[in-house]
Amino acid sequence: MTSDFTMNMNEYLPLRDLVFNVLRMAILKGELQPGERLMEIQLAEKLGVSRTPIREAIRKLELEGLVLMIPRRGAEVAAISEKRLKDVLEVRKNLEGLAVRLACARAKEGTAKTLEEAEQAFRESIKSEDLIAMAEADEKFHFLIYDAADNEKLQQILTNLKENMYQFRLEYLKNKEARERLIEEHKAIVEAIKTNDPDAAVKVMDKHIDNQEKVVMAKLRENEANAKKPSGKRDKASEK
Repeated sequence: MTSDFTMNMNEYLPLRDLVFNVLRMAILKGELQPGERLMEIQLAEKLGVSRTPIREAIRKLELEGLVLMIPRRGAEVAAISEKRLKDVLEVRKNLEGLAVRLACARAKEGTAKTLEEAEQAFRESIKSEDLIAMAEADEKFHFLIYDAADNEKLQQILTNLKENMYQFRLEYLKNKEARERLIEEHKAIVEAIKTNDPDAAVKVMDKHIDNQEKVVMAKLRENEANAKKPSGKRDKASEK
């Protein structure tokens, strides 16, 4: 296990929750790869804890669908499934459509400027070629829309979806064409909010999320097809 992640022992949380959060983010950020085995002894040594909180964290990760228990192999990181992708983005599409519609009606003075700054920050993040920086900049843009919607319950629900959406966001951003498309969609969303056009805003947001589903779904199917090929016949482009 060569993954490079550590645990901040200063966080004011029970140890089992600290371990869970560290492993969860390592999976979502790709520091622990799909198919990688989660060896309790090695993880305990790496994080400087006993095996008990590791075991408890793995059990919670299994409940979230991020870890699979394989007979005679133990725990391993789960690959993204088509079902999970569709389920999460179906919910996201409806909730973010509502959020952007409310943002058009409730945006305060300065909201458009803040969104424009976030949109520009996302553009700058693309230049870095740092996937994590891109994902965090994209996430910040969307959370500003949630703030503008001014509905605490809606924001709470979307925040609870954050980790599930993060994994798909990272996968989407690996596609360079998608990055340019995101810039244009962000600009269109900001313009719709500035002009108080909820129908246009929802239309762009729907397209925004549909595009993510199409690209990530295509990648999942490509990976599945390549996994079935003999090792010497796999698509070299998909292995980069």
